[in-house]
Parts: sequence; C-alpha cells; structure tokens
Amino acid sequence: MVSRVIPVEPFDLVIFGGTGDLARRKILPGLYHRFCAGQMPENSRIIGAARTEQDAAAYRAQIAEAIAEFLPAGKWDAETVAQFTERLEYVAIDAKGTGGWEELAGLMRDGVVRAFYLSVAPSLFGDIAERLHKHEVANAESRIVVEKPFGRDLASAKALNAVLAAHFDEGQIYRIDHYLGKETVQNLMAVRFGNILFEPLWNTQYIDHIQITVSETVAVGGRGAYYDKSGAMRDMVQNHLMQLLCLIAMEPPSQFEPDAVRDEKLKVIRALDPVLPKHIVRGQYRGDANGPSYIEDSENPESRTESFIAMRVQIANWRWSGTPIYLRTGKRLRARESEIAVVFKDPPHSIFGVQEGRRGNVLVIRLQPDEGMHLRVTIKEPGPGGMRLMEVPLDMSFADAFGPDEADVPDAYERLIMDVIRGNQTLFMRGDEVEAAWAWTDPIIQGWEERRDQPEPYDPGSSGPEGALALMHRDGRRWREIK
Repeated sequence: MVSRVIPVEPFDLVIFGGTGDLARRKILPGLYHRFCAGQMPENSRIIGAARTEQDAAAYRAQIAEAIAEFLPAGKWDAETVAQFTERLEYVAIDAKGTGGWEELAGLMRDGVVRAFYLSVAPSLFGDIAERLHKHEVANAESRIVVEKPFGRDLASAKALNAVLAAHFDEGQIYRIDHYLGKETVQNLMAVRFGNILFEPLWNTQYIDHIQITVSETVAVGGRGAYYDKSGAMRDMVQNHLMQLLCLIAMEPPSQFEPDAVRDEKLKVIRALDPVLPKHIVRGQYRGDANGPSYIEDSENPESRTESFIAMRVQIANWRWSGTPIYLRTGKRLRARESEIAVVFKDPPHSIFGVQEGRRGNVLVIRLQPDEGMHLRVTIKEPGPGGMRLMEVPLDMSFADAFGPDEADVPDAYERLIMDVIRGNQTLFMRGDEVEAAWAWTDPIIQGWEERRDQPEPYDPGSSGPEGALALMHRDGRRWREIK
C-alpha cells in the first residue's frame, strides 16, 4: 500500500533558525522527503534565516551534509539532493535589529503561500513577528509556525499569545506539537470515530482505566541547566501527554474540521479535576556506570526538579467520571517507548470460573517505536482437556500493514509542515487550549514547590521510582511493563 501524495500550493517557507539543530535534524530532511515524494511544487522555495554570515551556496552544502547525516539509510541520492538544495536560499538576519530584513523582503514573491517557521527561542518570537510586518515580509495570508515551549506558566503563555496576536490573527498561528503529527495519533481518531465497534464502549461503563506512557532512555545531558528550569511536568505533561489525553478522551466533533476538533479538546482540559498530592509521584534518576545522576547533569546539587513524573488524573464529565487516567513519563528509563493503553473492564460474570493469568481486553496504541495498534482478546487455549483461556493480540503494525512502503509514510514534521502550507490547523494547538493547559498545570507545580517536595531517586534502566508502582497498586492496578 503506497500513501497517496496530495500536492500543495507553491510556497515560500522561511525557516528562522535555519542552521540550528531542529532545522538540520528534522525540518529540512523532512522537506527533502516530501520533495522526493513529489509533493513539493516546482516553483516552491525554502529560505534559511539565521545569524551566521554565509551565502546560499555554503548553506546548500551545509544542508546537503545534514540530509546525508539524518536521512534513513538507503534514501540518499546525490542527484536528487542537488535538485532539492537548488530550492534553498539563505539570508543572514538579525532577529532583534535591522540587518537582513530588507533582503528577506526582496525574496518574497506574490501569488504563493508565505510561511514562517520560528525554530528559535520563544524570547525571539515577538521581535521576529514585529519585523515580519514592519518590513512587509508577511502579508494577511501568511502563516507563522512556533515551536514549544509555549510559555512556562499561564502568565508567560498569555504574554506569548498576546505578542503573536498583536501581529497575526489566530487563524495564521500554528503552534506545533510533533506528537500530533504521528501517524498512530491520527489513527486513534480514525479508530474511534470511523468504526462503530469502539465508540459505544468508549466510556466509564466499559473502560476500567487508561495508561499513557512516554519513556526515554536518554538523560538530560547537555540540556541539564535548561531542563532544570523546566522538568518533566513542563517539558512533557503540559503539552505532549496533554494532547494525547485530549484525543483519547474528547467527544466526537461534529466534523473533522480544525475548530470543531480543538473545541472538543479544550472541553477535556477544562473538565480535568485538580490533582491531589497523593496522586503525584516525581523522581530523579541516580548515576551509574553508564552516566551521571540527574543532580550531576543539572549541575545543581539542591535541585528538586523532576526527571520522572507519574500522575493519576480524573475528568469530571459524564463519559469519564470514575475512570482514572494514569500519565507517566521520564528520562533514563528501561526503554524508549510511547503508548496509550485503554484497559477495558472484565465481563460482569465469568461462566468459566476463576482462571489465573486473565487480564481482560486492552487496546494498545503504540506511537514509538514500531508504530501500530494491537487489541488483546481472550480465546480458548488450543488443545484438549477443558476450557482454558488465554490472551492473544490482534496486531496492526505499520511495518506489517504497509510492508516496504512503510518507510515512505511521512514523519510528524513532514506532515505538519505540509498542513501549514495547506492552511489546515486541525493538528495544531489553539491559544485558548494552551492557556487552559497551563491553568490546570500551574496549581500542581505551585503545590509541590510550596511543600518543597523532594523527588524520589530511581535507578537508570528501571521503570521509575517505587512510588510510581505504589500509585497503581493502591488502586489495585499495575502499570504495563516498559520493554
């Protein structure tokens, strides 16, 4: 099965921070992949903008090297890379001054989509937005893409939204969260709302609980000083896990249209109950032979910032009242894994009596690695000797479903950038959605700061601190194994 390529309109895409890590590692290799797929119109251009003084030829050579470094094995083709880099231009620009802006304005063309990707620190968003209009680089139809973090609390998020709103309408602002561009995340909506099988069961009457896990094997490393001002709550829960929670819990929108989808996500966030301290577990990884501890990485011996967090949250509405949702994310854990597990209740009465090992129906949506879904169902164990039950998965992995074409499925950044060019905001966060998420998050952070809670140490390569296991055990449940 080959994914269908839908062309987009010709565009001028300006990447501020065009020499940075994200541009080199994800954005430009992703655009090259779209070029190879035939999705980039002939007269489209990509313009890198950064502080470095260099000409377009040097920039093209730099990006060709980045594509070679970060492209999947077997995708490199010198002739195709040369054709792609011919589309690249470069402007050395001063985000806070006047240098380069007139040159950038001169490169802009009428009659094509103008999009601006701000792959820079949020402190520069306002300066760039102001100069895009002052120098008439942007017009009324332009689109601006901003990366997280969208503030570090409600006050800063409101200030950031106000800065952007001073120069762009909400319909022009694309707040990007790459998790929403993952194929399996979108398939979650297709499974829920495209099949009658699940939606009648998608409520507290049939679902016992939901687990959302995003585990990483890496440490904070060279980002220690930055991460220590953020922590797992700000870095992961407030945005990535919150978005997954919204998609799994939202009501069916009236149509698959940007504001209809985002309205339903907003209702979920606003329905979240405050989280009690006993339902929060925070941790910091210890050091071992393979690496330093979090305290050493952060260079702050007094740090109370969490590299791991587990939480039990509740949604106060008719669909989900009484069904807990467990969130878990952390650094230096046993495996790199992102998944949503919907655990259904057991049948109200077993005609087969009590049988050890039965664990009921579970729908698992795997985001990484090995994207796909599987549903665990109960069947009879083959062989004579009575009715013995066992659990087996009904699997749908992308690798199996798409075969050799699986590698051609666009990754998250590719898909989201093409949505920007199309003007489709469905998979991007709206300003009120961001603010609502911070309004729920701020009191939780404020609570543990006022209590001066100390994170619990945990061993690298484990599934997190013991307190996280106890959080589930108190409810008579268990985390799914990270493996």
